[in-house]
Amino acid sequence: MRQRGREGFREFAEGRTGQLYRSACLLTSGDTHLAEDLVQETLGRMYLLWGRASRIDNPAAYAQTVLVRAFLTHRRRRSAAERPVGEVPDAAARGGDPALRMTLLEALGQLGPKDRAVLVLRYWEDRSVEETADVMNVSSSAVRTRSSRALARLREQLGGSLTELAAR
Repeated sequence: MRQRGREGFREFAEGRTGQLYRSACLLTSGDTHLAEDLVQETLGRMYLLWGRASRIDNPAAYAQTVLVRAFLTHRRRRSAAERPVGEVPDAAARGGDPALRMTLLEALGQLGPKDRAVLVLRYWEDRSVEETADVMNVSSSAVRTRSSRALARLREQLGGSLTELAAR
């Protein structure tokens, strides 16, 4: 029984690690080391719960929730500490426009952790307002307000359109 559970978790982890890592990179504004730590923490917590995973309707969505909450907890703990500076990631950018990607990551990094989490959940993960509210333990109206304000801040930083941004 235990061996079957371990194999099930291994399959789950192998299948979800990439998506969790991409989300973590967005949440951390490109800090790949912190993103890796958050993914490891998420998988560790999921492993502890895996025996009870039969009671979890959607383990993938639950893992995403654990990731976001781990990120927010990490940000709260570091609130008075140094802030990391935006640097080029260790790995080369794959496809797309690297300058545009770095500009977007830097702009996301200028937002507060909760604003960043709302934008990542709503627009990267394509979650509904209600799902985002559930993950963040806030009301739906708080998610709508926070996403509206965060998008306005991004527009201020990046200009009115992506064509302006791409021309930089």
